[in-house]
Amino acid sequence: MKDTVIIYVISDAIGETAQHLIRASTAQFTLEGGADIRRHAFVRDAETLIEILGEAKNADAIIVQTLVQKKLAVIASDYCAEHGLPCIDLVSNLTAAIEQKTGQKSKEDPGNMRRLDQHYFDRIAAIEFAVKYDDCKDPRGILEADIVLVGISRTSKTPLSSYLANQNYKVANVPLVPEIPIPTELTQIPRNRIIGLTNSPEKLAAIRKVRLKSIGLDETSSYSSENRILEELDYGYRIFKQLGCRVIEVEDKAIEETAALIIEKVK
Repeated sequence: MKDTVIIYVISDAIGETAQHLIRASTAQFTLEGGADIRRHAFVRDAETLIEILGEAKNADAIIVQTLVQKKLAVIASDYCAEHGLPCIDLVSNLTAAIEQKTGQKSKEDPGNMRRLDQHYFDRIAAIEFAVKYDDCKDPRGILEADIVLVGISRTSKTPLSSYLANQNYKVANVPLVPEIPIPTELTQIPRNRIIGLTNSPEKLAAIRKVRLKSIGLDETSSYSSENRILEELDYGYRIFKQLGCRVIEVEDKAIEETAALIIEKVK
């Protein structure tokens, strides 16, 4: 039984999509040697492709291809079939199905997805929005936001704002501090656009101590004390109730998982 696996990603673009999918799949296995992912991007001629396939054969690798040019995809599939290499084609079957449904032919243009279009410019605008309205620097952003995240310190508001901005959502976030009243703008928007974020006292204490240490401050500061954290959590829940917003517990959730929950609740 092997405790490691070699996977060749072959793409005529950058191969990023395949790499994400491979990581999701390999995470389901205990591979002591890990997954050795070897990405070959911008493969756009048969000679280069065959050379890479030869390397993969010598390495006894799995092939994952995202080749939109049919000629190259067929070469890769035929080579793998001939030499007994596992080959996963992430593009061809779906492309063929779309062609059949629409009656159109694929453009077979590897760079088409990456061209600058309105989606790209909207994403850049969303990222700029998230930076501008991070930590409630200007509460007027709350009125324009698609999503408003509220929560006490260290509940992942800023990382989530950045991640959601990359999904084209305009996000503002508001820190909840017992001594500071919430901005009136929070009461002027539909509650379904507001998401409350919370965490366990234990997790917050650990995160805050690390934060204090990283900036050279005393880890025993009131900021990380149990009493202060419980006070803030209690205040946070009172604000969530006042706003009538939905609440997500972020403890032990990856940013991607929490973001997916937020999008689901907002939609």
